[in-house]
Amino acid sequence: MDKLQKFREFIREGGLKSTRQRDDIATWFFEVKGHLSANEIYRQVKAVNPSIGFSTVYRTMKLLCEAGFVQERHFGAAEALYENVSQHHDHCICTSCGKIIEFGDEQIERLQQSVAERFGFDLRSHKMELYGICSNCREGVR
Repeated sequence: MDKLQKFREFIREGGLKSTRQRDDIATWFFEVKGHLSANEIYRQVKAVNPSIGFSTVYRTMKLLCEAGFVQERHFGAAEALYENVSQHHDHCICTSCGKIIEFGDEQIERLQQSVAERFGFDLRSHKMELYGICSNCREGVR
């Protein structure tokens, strides 16, 4: 069963109606990469279906999060950003331009597990966010 069918099933099980607008939003979002705000998603999906309103986009993104297909991220004081759920990764965030770089590092993962065990935690999830200035912004500052 594909993601859209699973999402429709989630909606039905929640007692909600499956609509063309929700399908259009979900289908579009399942195909994109990166970290997008509700406003960015709205602008892009509106080009696909001009009848879609911002509140429908916002509510659909919340449903996609509840269904486990999308993660809502808050990097610093910035607005919520949405990304497709994929394999675990962490983030480097530029505090100057907002650039977000995804990365994975097995050594860091092992160290985090070791720290959790040292303090008696059964680690269920975690997130790592590194904030700094990217090389492009650093070059512009000098």
